[in-house]
Amino acid sequence: MSKSNRTDFSNPSTFILLGVPGLEAAHVWISIPFCAIYAVALLGNFAILFIVKTERSLHGPMYYFLCMLTVTDLVLCTSTLPKTLSIFWFNSREISFSGCLTQMFFIHSLTVMESGYCVAMALDRYVAICDPLRHSTILTNSMMAKISLAVMLRGVILILPYPLLASQWPYCRTNIIPSTHCKLMSVVSLACSNISISSYYGLFVAFAVMFLDLFLITVSYTQILRVIFRLPTKDARLKTFGTCSSHLLAILAFNIPALFTFLTQYFGHNMPLHVHILMANVYLLVPPMLNPIIYGVRTKQIRRSLIRLFIPRKN
Repeated sequence: MSKSNRTDFSNPSTFILLGVPGLEAAHVWISIPFCAIYAVALLGNFAILFIVKTERSLHGPMYYFLCMLTVTDLVLCTSTLPKTLSIFWFNSREISFSGCLTQMFFIHSLTVMESGYCVAMALDRYVAICDPLRHSTILTNSMMAKISLAVMLRGVILILPYPLLASQWPYCRTNIIPSTHCKLMSVVSLACSNISISSYYGLFVAFAVMFLDLFLITVSYTQILRVIFRLPTKDARLKTFGTCSSHLLAILAFNIPALFTFLTQYFGHNMPLHVHILMANVYLLVPPMLNPIIYGVRTKQIRRSLIRLFIPRKN
């Protein structure tokens, strides 16, 4: 491309987020379910945090890890949806260069952290069922703090190269991002330098996190199921497995959209652009909405506390 026909965006001051290209006329209608999902996510996750804080019977490893997952969900959906709604409602499409890179960092690091907390909760269930007498001595407060710190550091260390590399790329094509938020592949597509290292690194992180975490969860539940099937009665087996059901549903709620989004992003080149964008939003919004519902319905202590919270007993 000749210099006369080339626009230099080597350090663009802003990017332009288009929302959902091809469905601009439906932006207001699309915003209704998005807003409803966000409201449910905020209400449900804050309720979980309040209940775990106020109910002393819930002061245990599983519920502490649940709180960490809840905080991650709240920050994850809040890092994207307010800007998405401003595009849909007010046509506010500009986002600063640094703001775009910051949003990209939060999206990817928080999804890695969420996956890590699912592994931590699988570890808690493994110890609680396979070695119950040592549960309180193994998962002490200091051990949980170390696990939480490791999960957060993994998310930060693995994802920090993304914005650092992106800040050094020259942008000589355009500053328009056909999406509702800044994610790695959206920004990568605008760079005109050799970004193969970034693409390979992105694939490495996706495969390493997704498959390593799923492998660890599978190993944990294989051991859990071996213990459950050795229990003498059907009622004992069902009761013990019931303590894992919330966690298993939360894993499915996170990993099914994640896997589908990953596959469509890298291999679904023939799918319409708006399908990619809507699936990416589902991946970021649905798990934060479903997690408090899953734990509120499936966990007896939380369910009772929720009922007392929203339907106080009459004197």
